[in-house]
Amino acid sequence: MPDAGDLWVFGYGSLMWRPGFDYLERHHARLIGAHRALCVYSFVHRGTPEKPGLVFGLDNGGACRGIVYRVAAAKRTETIDYLRAREQVTMVYREVSRAVWIDDDPQRRIQALCYVVDRSHEQYAGRLSIAQQLEFVRQGHGRSGPNRDYVIDAVASIEALGYRETDLHRLVEQLKGESKSSD
Repeated sequence: MPDAGDLWVFGYGSLMWRPGFDYLERHHARLIGAHRALCVYSFVHRGTPEKPGLVFGLDNGGACRGIVYRVAAAKRTETIDYLRAREQVTMVYREVSRAVWIDDDPQRRIQALCYVVDRSHEQYAGRLSIAQQLEFVRQGHGRSGPNRDYVIDAVASIEALGYRETDLHRLVEQLKGESKSSD
Protein backbone atom coordinates (compact mmCIF):
# COMPACT_ATOMS: atom_id res chain seq x y z
CA MET A 1 0.00 0.00 0.00
CA PRO A 2 1.39 3.41 -0.91
CA ASP A 3 2.04 5.40 2.26
CA ALA A 4 0.37 8.73 1.48
CA GLY A 5 -2.93 10.44 2.15
CA ASP A 6 -6.11 9.06 3.61
CA LEU A 7 -6.68 5.31 3.55
CA TRP A 8 -9.86 3.66 2.26
CA VAL A 9 -10.70 0.17 3.60
CA PHE A 10 -13.35 -2.14 2.07
CA GLY A 11 -15.23 -4.40 4.48
CA TYR A 12 -17.29 -7.38 3.29
CA GLY A 13 -17.38 -9.59 6.43
CA SER A 14 -16.96 -8.69 10.09
CA LEU A 15 -15.44 -5.33 9.13
CA MET A 16 -18.98 -4.29 8.11
CA TRP A 17 -20.33 -4.43 11.67
CA ARG A 18 -17.12 -4.31 13.72
CA PRO A 19 -14.38 -2.36 11.97
CA GLY A 20 -12.28 -1.85 15.12
CA PHE A 21 -10.54 1.30 13.87
CA ASP A 22 -11.34 5.03 13.77
CA TYR A 23 -12.68 6.40 10.50
CA LEU A 24 -13.86 9.71 9.04
CA GLU A 25 -16.45 8.39 6.59
CA ARG A 26 -18.47 5.19 6.12
CA HIS A 27 -20.34 4.41 2.90
CA HIS A 28 -22.14 1.51 1.27
CA ALA A 29 -19.93 0.47 -1.62
CA ARG A 30 -19.49 -2.04 -4.42
CA LEU A 31 -16.39 -3.89 -5.57
CA ILE A 32 -16.36 -5.42 -9.06
CA GLY A 33 -14.26 -8.47 -9.91
CA ALA A 34 -14.60 -10.38 -6.64
CA HIS A 35 -17.48 -11.79 -4.63
CA ARG A 36 -18.09 -12.57 -0.96
CA ALA A 37 -17.93 -16.32 -0.28
CA LEU A 38 -17.68 -18.61 2.72
CA CYS A 39 -14.49 -20.01 1.23
CA VAL A 40 -11.89 -19.79 4.00
CA TYR A 41 -11.36 -22.45 6.67
CA SER A 42 -10.93 -20.62 9.96
CA PHE A 43 -8.21 -22.06 12.20
CA VAL A 44 -8.09 -19.16 14.69
CA HIS A 45 -11.01 -16.70 14.92
CA ARG A 46 -13.96 -19.03 14.23
CA GLY A 47 -12.45 -22.50 14.45
CA THR A 48 -9.31 -24.52 15.10
CA PRO A 49 -7.10 -26.67 12.85
CA GLU A 50 -8.81 -29.75 14.35
CA LYS A 51 -12.34 -28.31 13.92
CA PRO A 52 -12.20 -25.57 11.32
CA GLY A 53 -14.91 -22.98 11.01
CA LEU A 54 -15.70 -21.14 7.80
CA VAL A 55 -15.29 -17.41 7.18
CA PHE A 56 -15.67 -15.04 4.27
CA GLY A 57 -13.12 -14.28 1.64
CA LEU A 58 -13.24 -12.14 -1.46
CA ASP A 59 -12.97 -14.72 -4.23
CA ASN A 60 -12.47 -14.23 -7.96
CA GLY A 61 -15.31 -13.04 -10.17
CA GLY A 62 -18.61 -11.26 -9.72
CA ALA A 63 -19.24 -8.29 -7.45
CA CYS A 64 -19.50 -7.63 -3.74
CA ARG A 65 -21.53 -5.08 -1.83
CA GLY A 66 -20.01 -3.95 1.46
CA ILE A 67 -18.84 -0.94 3.43
CA VAL A 68 -15.94 1.35 2.63
CA TYR A 69 -14.30 3.45 5.35
CA ARG A 70 -12.08 6.51 4.97
CA VAL A 71 -9.32 6.66 7.55
CA ALA A 72 -7.37 9.86 8.21
CA ALA A 73 -3.82 9.90 6.86
CA ALA A 74 -2.52 10.34 10.42
CA LYS A 75 -4.09 6.97 11.38
CA ARG A 76 -3.09 5.14 8.19
CA THR A 77 -0.11 3.16 9.56
CA GLU A 78 -1.87 2.35 12.84
CA THR A 79 -4.96 1.12 10.94
CA ILE A 80 -2.96 -1.05 8.53
CA ASP A 81 -1.04 -2.56 11.45
CA TYR A 82 -4.32 -3.32 13.22
CA LEU A 83 -5.86 -4.89 10.09
CA ARG A 84 -2.79 -7.03 9.45
CA ALA A 85 -2.90 -8.34 13.03
CA ARG A 86 -6.62 -9.10 12.67
CA GLU A 87 -6.90 -10.35 9.09
CA GLN A 88 -3.49 -11.88 8.44
CA VAL A 89 -3.12 -14.22 11.43
CA THR A 90 -2.48 -17.14 9.05
CA MET A 91 -1.72 -15.13 5.87
CA VAL A 92 -4.75 -16.60 4.03
CA TYR A 93 -5.51 -13.23 2.41
CA ARG A 94 -3.61 -11.10 -0.07
CA GLU A 95 -3.57 -7.42 0.87
CA VAL A 96 -4.44 -5.51 -2.31
CA SER A 97 -5.71 -2.17 -3.50
CA ARG A 98 -8.88 -2.37 -5.62
CA ALA A 99 -11.28 0.08 -7.22
CA VAL A 100 -14.49 0.45 -5.22
CA TRP A 101 -17.59 2.45 -6.17
CA ILE A 102 -19.47 4.38 -3.49
CA ASP A 103 -23.22 3.65 -3.73
CA ASP A 104 -24.55 7.13 -2.97
CA ASP A 105 -22.26 8.64 -5.62
CA PRO A 106 -21.87 6.08 -8.46
CA GLN A 107 -19.42 8.33 -10.30
CA ARG A 108 -17.09 8.26 -7.29
CA ARG A 109 -14.54 5.51 -7.58
CA ILE A 110 -11.82 5.19 -4.97
CA GLN A 111 -8.92 2.81 -4.35
CA ALA A 112 -9.46 0.77 -1.20
CA LEU A 113 -7.45 -1.72 0.81
CA CYS A 114 -9.04 -5.15 0.40
CA TYR A 115 -8.24 -8.59 1.74
CA VAL A 116 -8.67 -11.11 -1.10
CA VAL A 117 -8.40 -14.84 -0.45
CA ASP A 118 -5.18 -16.52 -1.58
CA ARG A 119 -6.45 -19.52 -3.56
CA SER A 120 -3.12 -21.33 -3.12
CA HIS A 121 -3.34 -21.21 0.70
CA GLU A 122 -4.18 -24.43 2.60
CA GLN A 123 -7.16 -22.66 4.21
CA TYR A 124 -8.84 -21.90 0.89
CA ALA A 125 -11.98 -24.06 0.92
CA GLY A 126 -13.18 -23.23 -2.58
CA ARG A 127 -16.84 -23.54 -3.47
CA LEU A 128 -18.70 -25.65 -0.91
CA SER A 129 -22.32 -26.81 -0.96
CA ILE A 130 -24.71 -25.35 1.62
CA ALA A 131 -24.64 -28.71 3.44
CA GLN A 132 -20.82 -28.58 3.63
CA GLN A 133 -20.92 -24.94 4.78
CA LEU A 134 -23.41 -25.85 7.51
CA GLU A 135 -21.13 -28.60 8.77
CA PHE A 136 -18.17 -26.24 9.21
CA VAL A 137 -20.25 -23.37 10.61
CA ARG A 138 -21.92 -25.65 13.16
CA GLN A 139 -18.62 -27.03 14.45
CA GLY A 140 -16.57 -23.83 14.30
CA HIS A 141 -15.65 -22.01 17.50
CA GLY A 142 -12.47 -20.01 17.87
CA ARG A 143 -10.80 -17.04 19.54
CA SER A 144 -13.56 -14.66 18.34
CA GLY A 145 -16.45 -16.94 19.29
CA PRO A 146 -18.92 -19.26 17.57
CA ASN A 147 -18.81 -19.46 13.79
CA ARG A 148 -22.62 -19.49 13.79
CA ASP A 149 -22.74 -15.97 15.31
CA TYR A 150 -20.29 -14.65 12.72
CA VAL A 151 -22.40 -15.90 9.79
CA ILE A 152 -25.67 -14.64 11.29
CA ASP A 153 -24.14 -11.20 12.01
CA ALA A 154 -22.72 -11.00 8.49
CA VAL A 155 -26.07 -11.76 6.88
CA ALA A 156 -27.78 -9.20 9.14
CA SER A 157 -25.22 -6.62 7.97
CA ILE A 158 -25.85 -7.53 4.33
CA GLU A 159 -29.61 -7.15 4.91
CA ALA A 160 -28.99 -3.77 6.58
CA LEU A 161 -27.36 -2.69 3.33
CA GLY A 162 -30.60 -3.63 1.58
CA TYR A 163 -29.26 -6.73 -0.20
CA ARG A 164 -30.06 -10.41 -0.17
CA GLU A 165 -27.60 -13.16 -0.99
CA THR A 166 -29.89 -16.15 -1.43
CA ASP A 167 -27.51 -18.98 -0.47
CA LEU A 168 -26.29 -17.13 2.63
CA HIS A 169 -29.88 -16.42 3.70
CA ARG A 170 -30.76 -20.11 3.28
CA LEU A 171 -27.78 -21.03 5.42
CA VAL A 172 -28.83 -18.59 8.16
CA GLU A 173 -32.45 -19.77 8.07
CA GLN A 174 -31.21 -23.30 8.76
CA LEU A 175 -28.90 -22.11 11.56
CA LYS A 176 -31.67 -20.07 13.19
CA GLY A 177 -34.13 -22.95 12.81
CA GLU A 178 -31.74 -25.21 14.70
CA SER A 179 -31.51 -22.84 17.64
CA LYS A 180 -35.31 -22.54 17.87
CA SER A 181 -35.77 -26.30 17.88
CA SER A 182 -33.10 -26.76 20.57
CA ASP A 183 -34.47 -24.05 22.91
